[in-house]
Amino acid sequence: MPMAMDCSPPILMGMMGGSAPKSISPVVTHEAASPPPRKDPLLQLVSLQKASGCWLLDAHLAAALGKASEEVEKAKPASVNSEVWASILALIWLHGFKMDAKEEWELLTLKAASWIKAQNAPCVSECVEAGNTLLGCSVKKEDLGL
Repeated sequence: MPMAMDCSPPILMGMMGGSAPKSISPVVTHEAASPPPRKDPLLQLVSLQKASGCWLLDAHLAAALGKASEEVEKAKPASVNSEVWASILALIWLHGFKMDAKEEWELLTLKAASWIKAQNAPCVSECVEAGNTLLGCSVKKEDLGL
C-alpha cells in the first residue's frame, strides 16, 4: 500500500514537526532584456480595421504602413475625409505589398471597399493616386474594388 504524502504548507509542516525552509529567495536570471517581438505589419494592419470596414488615420496605421504620421497626414488630399484616406491607404498597401497573402485579407478589403463607396467620397481617384505616390505602389483604383 502506497504511503500518503504530507501536502501541508511548510509553516504547518514546521508546526507538525517537519522542517520548513528558513527563507525563500527569488530566482534571479541575469539575461539581457530583449526588445519585444516586432508585430507582423499585415496582422497589425488587419487588427486596426474597424467593424464598419474603415481604418482610422492615426499613428498605429502609419506605423503599419511603414510611414511616419506626418508623412501620411501631409500626403492626404485636402478634400478627403480622414477615414476614407486611411482606408484607401490600407487597401493600396495590401494590394501593393501583400498579394501573396490575398486569401487572408480579401474579405476585409471587400468590406472596406463597400464602406468607401457608401461614403460617396468625390475624390477617390485622387486619393488612390496620392496613396500610390506615398507608398511607392502602382495599384489601380479598379483593383481596389472602388
